[in-house]
Amino acid sequence: MMQSSAKMKIGVLYGGRSGEHDVSLCSAASVISALDGNKYEITAIGIDRDGKWYVQDKPEIIPHKDFGRILSLKKRGNWLVNHFENENRIYLYNLENKDEIVIVDIVFPVLHGTFCEDGTLQGLLELAMVPYVGADVIGSAIGMDKDVAKRLLGAAGIPTVPSLTVNKQHWYDHQESIVQKAISELGLPLFVKPVCAGSSVGVKKIKDKVSFPEAVNFALQFDTRAIIEKAVDCREIECAVLGNENPEASILGEIVSSHEFYSYEAKYIDPNGAVTKIPAQVEPSLAALIRQTAVAGYRALGCSSMARVDFFLDKKTGEFYLNEINTLPGFTSISMYPKLWEATGIKYGDLLDKLIQFALDRHRKKQAVKTEYR
Repeated sequence: MMQSSAKMKIGVLYGGRSGEHDVSLCSAASVISALDGNKYEITAIGIDRDGKWYVQDKPEIIPHKDFGRILSLKKRGNWLVNHFENENRIYLYNLENKDEIVIVDIVFPVLHGTFCEDGTLQGLLELAMVPYVGADVIGSAIGMDKDVAKRLLGAAGIPTVPSLTVNKQHWYDHQESIVQKAISELGLPLFVKPVCAGSSVGVKKIKDKVSFPEAVNFALQFDTRAIIEKAVDCREIECAVLGNENPEASILGEIVSSHEFYSYEAKYIDPNGAVTKIPAQVEPSLAALIRQTAVAGYRALGCSSMARVDFFLDKKTGEFYLNEINTLPGFTSISMYPKLWEATGIKYGDLLDKLIQFALDRHRKKQAVKTEYR
């Protein structure tokens, strides 16, 4: 299957080696449906849970009991990914059918979580010298790492929730002292989270000392480090940021969860788990400050292309904290990132076009950087 077309060839990557694999299938269904077939030649490339790539012959959107609809991932063929054939392109060869070759000019990753938005995939695409949507290696890696992100945000003067981080070995060796330190410095209740994970995977809220070890051990199933955070009685405010050197912030939205916190189940499983309010009912001067801080945080972490910036707004004090930056946010039809931009004035399809243009612009500028010194 040789491809010959004047259209830009876009490879939509989805699935992945991540606890958020199924979320990605849902996001991919929306992106595939919204990309303009008159502008682009679209190829869906599924990555299974073992990290193997599979070009989809005909992308098929199917129903799903939890996510409504997802893009199916069929393990068809035995695909070799080759970026040495030609700079700025990826070639995929089906080793079971030598006539089947797929060419990709630009990659649109619709992937979430570990090995997807943590800089590892972005490093592969940088080596392939192919343009791709989303933050680059540095922005992706830092945005995914809650501990490093907090340090950089703190250095930039951006408020974050007080926390402490432990690695697996330190936890095993000093469990009792860590529990005492966390309760003494941060109080109760607390949240325990894997440092590098998203979609609330591995997160537990603890209200007493007894449940502390179980929560940390649970988080450490999903990463080698866990972050322990002070729990804040707060409203959850989100802002979408878009752009490279001159990023812009959307209007604000609010997540109101019917669960004790905005858990994985509230986000994806329970149909009544949460509602979104767009725009968020926030006093205009405070909303402007939060939007400004979203852009400042985006820049502080070296982000580009896009990110959803999440804030906690303390119900008692009115103070706000930057909770995290998500560099490959959900792209389902009901996800906050596209909904926030639609409410700000950019339709879903136009948003995808803008993201592709930002990817191409960043790629051109990176290609102009010298790699030899004489």
